[in-house]
Amino acid sequence: MRIVVVSETFAKHMGYIQNFLPAALAAEGHDVHLVTTALPPNHTIAEFNEAYGEFLRHHHVPDGEHLDGVQIHYEPFERRLGYTRLPGLRQTLRRLRPDVVQVLHTIGWLPLDAAIAGLTLPFGLFTAAHYTRSVFTLAQREPAWWEPALLRSRATRALPGRLISMRTDRCYAATDDCAEVAIRYFGVQAHKVDILPLGVDTQLFHAPTTEERRHARATVRARFGIADDELLLIYTGRFTADKRPALLAEATARLRAQGRRVRALFVGGGPQRSLLEPTDGCHVTGFVPNTELPTLFWAADIGVWPAQESLSMLDAAASGLPVIVNNTITARERHEGNGRTYILGDAADLAATIESLTSPDLRRELGQAGARKMAENYSWTRMARRRLQDYQRHAP
Repeated sequence: MRIVVVSETFAKHMGYIQNFLPAALAAEGHDVHLVTTALPPNHTIAEFNEAYGEFLRHHHVPDGEHLDGVQIHYEPFERRLGYTRLPGLRQTLRRLRPDVVQVLHTIGWLPLDAAIAGLTLPFGLFTAAHYTRSVFTLAQREPAWWEPALLRSRATRALPGRLISMRTDRCYAATDDCAEVAIRYFGVQAHKVDILPLGVDTQLFHAPTTEERRHARATVRARFGIADDELLLIYTGRFTADKRPALLAEATARLRAQGRRVRALFVGGGPQRSLLEPTDGCHVTGFVPNTELPTLFWAADIGVWPAQESLSMLDAAASGLPVIVNNTITARERHEGNGRTYILGDAADLAATIESLTSPDLRRELGQAGARKMAENYSWTRMARRRLQDYQRHAP
């Protein structure tokens, strides 16, 4: 099949669905094209330059070239009514004549223009829902029907979203709450929603051999001056208020004040860097290509993400790390049987949860369970094959 994946953003060496899903589809022997823009991931956040600017500056692939078996097409774009639009998307789809179009969005111009193109072109159309309750504020409460925010959302999201859904064959929601947001607020027809978790590149992220772990611990810990017998926590991602890495720094400082031999490594960028660096026991380094993350995970003992969901949770679990996440996360596959939860926003409870994982045997047991679970159930190969079953049913 010829499959076109449409994404607003793309940058090589990142760990997002637009990097891994097209490559996994291509690895199954299909002709895969990624239609995207020169916009980098997360370009709309206020702290973008501080968090990502330098790291993402040189992460583009020349137009028309192949990466991991996928041909990359950069389209001119414009911002209209708050969403990115590719004015030439319909023409590009006519030129490529795909059997399947997978848009990595549920609302906005990209799925709408793909749906319009699909009225005259015979292809299966699929969308994806990735807005969790934690990032979509309307879903965090029960707004009255007359509230301006809800009325605007219905006009700008639910109404066009329903029109898109009517032409869509299937919408893949990454989690239960992503499905809820898509159905309640984005106009997606419930019978077209399929909950399909995001995957992991299990060839890259996997439990280390004894030698891989020994080498990683020796090199990474020597770089930061961390002793082998110190408990090392790791966080990867944005250093922003919504992700709350400073809470992990506070918990680390609490434990060290109690005489615990614990340190934390923060990998990423953003405005909270100024809060992390001065904190006792905390080490900070910038974003790294996803190919360098396994070594950092192997050098650590526990992965901690204090607030919002992150794909890095899956990568860490696949790499054999037990994980700690907050107690409001609905994507239980990220921690059940391979981690612990703590009370969201409570640094003292986070510190206590970290202390509950001081046993090397317990961490090893949880880490092995997580790596096994990810390898068996959440590889991108498995997720691609699951989608391909639907693609083949709806392709012309």
